[in-house]
Amino acid sequence: MKPRSWPVYRQLTGTDRRGLGAAARSDRPRVARTETADQVIKSICPYCAVGCGQNVYVKEGRVIQIEGDPDSPVSRGRLCPKGSASLQLTTEGARQYRIKYRRPFGQKWEDLDLDTAMDMIADRVIAARRDGWQDEVGGRRTNRTLGFASLGGATLDNEENYLIKKLFTALGAIQIENQARI
Repeated sequence: MKPRSWPVYRQLTGTDRRGLGAAARSDRPRVARTETADQVIKSICPYCAVGCGQNVYVKEGRVIQIEGDPDSPVSRGRLCPKGSASLQLTTEGARQYRIKYRRPFGQKWEDLDLDTAMDMIADRVIAARRDGWQDEVGGRRTNRTLGFASLGGATLDNEENYLIKKLFTALGAIQIENQARI
């Protein structure tokens, strides 16, 4: 970039010394990313229990911008700094596609792919259910397990919590809670 094209240089050497007009304008025409999107998907910010509405702009199957949803009665188009930066969850190089895992009594972390990690979780749920299963307690039929529990996140809505409750109840768990009530 040539020094003569710097906005401050243009402002100090040009006719617009206060920087209210031509000195503040870019030489390149700009088009907002939101205008080039193929579709806009309504979503909820994943960071906290407030549940601010977001408009997710997608182009060619890829998220290009995330902004506050002005139609949301919760946030009315506003996002906090974390919510405003949620685009990084989907597109930035810091997004993790592997799981860090440390084996029992291990000294080092190792990388696992998501499919392997999900299979390990499923195997452990099945084993915990099998090992902790109680057909009867004190002569009364229970059909339950104390091998695992569920603690739901505060950003989940009623429908998601309902489905999680149904899943864990079907698995036989009786310790099911949501952190929004704790």
